[in-house]
Amino acid sequence: MIKVLRIVNRFNLGGPTFNAGLLSKYLSDNFQTLLIGGKETSTEASSEYILNQINTSYSIIPEMSRNVNLANDYIAYKKIKSIIKDFKPDIVHTHAAKAGLLGRKAAIAMNVPAIIHTYHGHVFHSYFNKLTTSFYKGLERFYAKRTDKIITISNIQKQEICTALHIKDNNKFAIIPLGINLEKFQINSFEKRQEFRSSYHLDNKTIAIGIIGRLVPIKNHKLFINAFGQLKRITSKKIKAFIIGDGELYSKLIIYASQLGLTISTHTAYNPNADIFFTSWIKEIDIIYAGLDIVALSSLNEGTPITLIEAQAAGKPIVSTNVGGVCDTVLQNKTALLSASKNVNDFLHNLSKLVANENLRLEFSANGKSFVNQRFHFQRMVNETENLYYDILSQKGLLISPVSRRKDYKYSKKLQPSY
Repeated sequence: MIKVLRIVNRFNLGGPTFNAGLLSKYLSDNFQTLLIGGKETSTEASSEYILNQINTSYSIIPEMSRNVNLANDYIAYKKIKSIIKDFKPDIVHTHAAKAGLLGRKAAIAMNVPAIIHTYHGHVFHSYFNKLTTSFYKGLERFYAKRTDKIITISNIQKQEICTALHIKDNNKFAIIPLGINLEKFQINSFEKRQEFRSSYHLDNKTIAIGIIGRLVPIKNHKLFINAFGQLKRITSKKIKAFIIGDGELYSKLIIYASQLGLTISTHTAYNPNADIFFTSWIKEIDIIYAGLDIVALSSLNEGTPITLIEAQAAGKPIVSTNVGGVCDTVLQNKTALLSASKNVNDFLHNLSKLVANENLRLEFSANGKSFVNQRFHFQRMVNETENLYYDILSQKGLLISPVSRRKDYKYSKKLQPSY
């Protein structure tokens, strides 16, 4: 049995939990996985229900939080070392920045045979000031040299990380796009749409435009709100905006929308006649997608935005900024219209184009379903990750017969390290 210790930043709602949960659940019986991670912050929604839905066990390290706290980070590091000592993993696979730093540091200290890190996004621009960004680049450079394989979830992301960290060795990288369970976004769509639209009193002529994600600066919701406010003034169509999510900017974004003259509905003060609905987090996300007509994303930086994969699975056309791995997640001008980052006029133009053209929306819808079903199903991600594990262990002389993969492989005498 090959043991994998999988470490995520924290169990907040987002792509890393989906990725880590599905990998932990669906790797073949040749693998035993222990999944650990930090606690979500007070302004984030917990993603534990996702793991519970797929019956995946996990453990929480409360001290591993989003923010830098030297005392808590040290406690988290010591706990990870203790887990490694008890579990004796053959592979430590970390996901995202904080888990990557603490997890890899612990794995190196404990001489774990194989160390793998997945970048779901990165913090090399748009998150911090220049000095802080430079500091994180230095840390990532240091640990990249001591990592057996770096996984990126798009080719664009790989290029950005290679440039930022000055890594010239292509063999250091593997590109494994995210995979998710798409089925729930494609069944009972009519009933789900009726449920969503009746709960918000939307008639058949109203075009519902939604943006889904944490309300934090990197997501740049102001761009979306600004574009929607301008579109509201110039279009003859009936349109409503839905901001699904929560976070530190919740109150500020409500104020900003109000200052633009938009009427507001919140999850605590419902107004059926509002222009823009702040719903907070909604767990039944498949119902949300079914009820929307267009899905938007206005981020300054992204890895592979899982919301855009889900939106296409649900047959929803997309308007997004062209940042990070977005262009590897959609088909430009076939499933999505992409605009330059921070360019409200560009974003408004694309939003207006989709709102005005129902046939274009239907065309994008059909294209999106076909595209993601081929590229982003979770079983493809699981298979590629599993094969990567076999390759790394065999290259290190830890497996005798790597070609046999899922059946009949044999351990070498070196497989179990001495911790």
